[in-house]
Amino acid sequence: MAKALLGYVGGPDPRMLSEMRRLQQRVQDLEAELLRMQAENDALTAVAGEHSLLNSIDLDHREPALT
Repeated sequence: MAKALLGYVGGPDPRMLSEMRRLQQRVQDLEAELLRMQAENDALTAVAGEHSLLNSIDLDHREPALT
C-alpha cells in the first residue's frame, strides 16, 4: 500500500512527462510550419500582386458598356 501511495503522490509519471515532451515538440514543429507557410503566402501574394490582371486595366480610359 505504501508503494502505491508513494507512486501516486510521489514524483511525476515518466509516461506523462514523455507525452508532455512529445506534445511540446509537436507544438514547436507546428509553429515553425505556420511561420514557413505565412512567409510562403506573403511571397506568393507579392508575386500575384505584380502579375494581376486588374493592374493591367487602365481605369482612366475605360470604354462605355454596350447596352
